[in-house]
Amino acid sequence: MNSISYENENASVFSKRTDNFFHRFRIGEILCKCNAYKEKGIPALTVFLYLFHLVFRNRSMYLDMQTGKNQSFAKDTVYRFKNSVRILRFTTLLSSAIIKEAIAPLTSNNRRSAFVVDDSTFERLRSKSVELLANVFDHAHHRYLRGFRMLTLGWSDGATFIPVNFCLMSSENKKNRYNEAKTFKSGSYAAEIRRLAQSKATDVVLYLIDYAQKLGIFAKYVLFDSWFTSPKMIRALKAKNLDTVAIVKKADNMLFMFHGNLLSVKSIYNSCKKRRGRAKYLLSVNIEVCGESPIPAKLVYVRNRNKKSEYLVLICTDVTLSEKEIIELYGKRWDIEVFFKTCKSVLNLTGECRSLSYDSMCAQAAIVFARYMFIAVTIREEKDARSAGPLFCLVCDEMADISFSEAMEKLQLFLDNLLSLINSTDTDIHAVLVAFLSDLPEIILSHLKLPFQIPQ
Repeated sequence: MNSISYENENASVFSKRTDNFFHRFRIGEILCKCNAYKEKGIPALTVFLYLFHLVFRNRSMYLDMQTGKNQSFAKDTVYRFKNSVRILRFTTLLSSAIIKEAIAPLTSNNRRSAFVVDDSTFERLRSKSVELLANVFDHAHHRYLRGFRMLTLGWSDGATFIPVNFCLMSSENKKNRYNEAKTFKSGSYAAEIRRLAQSKATDVVLYLIDYAQKLGIFAKYVLFDSWFTSPKMIRALKAKNLDTVAIVKKADNMLFMFHGNLLSVKSIYNSCKKRRGRAKYLLSVNIEVCGESPIPAKLVYVRNRNKKSEYLVLICTDVTLSEKEIIELYGKRWDIEVFFKTCKSVLNLTGECRSLSYDSMCAQAAIVFARYMFIAVTIREEKDARSAGPLFCLVCDEMADISFSEAMEKLQLFLDNLLSLINSTDTDIHAVLVAFLSDLPEIILSHLKLPFQIPQ
């Protein structure tokens, strides 16, 4: 069995995939718009392409430098590249191109698209000197940890999720921050992203949505969970002509106008008659979100599948939607959870960057988002029923040098042949040795000092 090195056939299959992706969505032009261009030496697109490929090759930059695999540029070139790109603009420009050119033509006009908002932890557990490092609360495990909250804005049509933008959130509270931000000129891009990192999450969400709309990404609805739901947030989104579909906290201090009275969602539930039997929802009522100009909305009470004695409350400011449509629309929010899981478990979001620079961490997240978009477009256009995980494994197989099982098989076969030639001549043993060595990848042979030539 002959191994196939990165430079040969399988690599060419993957290279065609990525070349088509990069040319089709003009990633080189997008990088130039984001302040990543060649002043001298290595083109920015070459560095970006190298970083984009790393996870699919199952390699690290450190390993490439040690083995001499990457000799075209030094690690300092990569660090300069990561610290210079206007990342917020890059991710939004790329997602805009993909949605307009690849997703929209395949999407029915009757399908409801939506912005999806959520956050996930960006862990730096062993770090102490990272810029803007803070103690942040992990909602999944209900504990504080060292790192950032990666607040992400995505776009979904129910079939494909595309990350639109993000912000690595530190903490508003100075006491929770281990390190402060570096000082930059007021009004500069670097100062702006550091200001956002220390702002309220709800304010950052509105900023990201404004930026996405400015660059041509539109949706009618915004989906998020209870951590972002508040009357103030709902009114702010309605002012942008965006309808909210979200889970409401069962808090006593969050009140809505119902039949002329200000009541909490629990009080509304207790005062109304519920539907009987195995209904898909327990209760649906029309309410108003209070403010200078009240906003009509609908509350839908849904039984919690995990605990039938409890219920979840959905709010929707588009009262023309039926209860079934509201529940189905909110179901699209799950796409962002799958996205976070894929980025962390498959695309090496937090494990590939050990930099202390805030800019570099943002650049790493943008590269991972680009990898996810590449996989998402492939799944959508090829009508591939596989999830992102199996497709990622397929791509990695296309770029594999030699697997561990193949290496053990080759070694066992070589030893078996040697044992069978114990009483043979030196010529026979030499022939077996040459056959074994000629089957190895070139990257390994280049580090072996052999006293003889291996025939091609």
